[in-house]
Amino acid sequence: MTDLSARKAQLEARLAELESRLHKIDSDLDAPVSKNWDEAAIERENDEVREEIGHEGLKEVRAIRAALTRIEDGTYGECIDCGEEISPERLEAVPYAALCRKCAA
Repeated sequence: MTDLSARKAQLEARLAELESRLHKIDSDLDAPVSKNWDEAAIERENDEVREEIGHEGLKEVRAIRAALTRIEDGTYGECIDCGEEISPERLEAVPYAALCRKCAA
């Protein structure tokens, strides 16, 4: 398995990046809406996209925080359903994976 300190640093860096993006999304969503109807409609469509990106970002933040907790308690790399080892390839692709390939399917 990858060095846990390196994996932790990777997860913490991604978490910081996501939190920064989510803060920017919140700021953008709080911005005043144009008084021009056409522009306001376009802004509202853009806000819907930002909201969806924000929801996905929040899911990833929760998954990363859970992975960091698993690192701290010594269960990182174990499937939370079956207890089997999560393959190194899966953890390389999805560092916050909580399920092995079989349980994820």
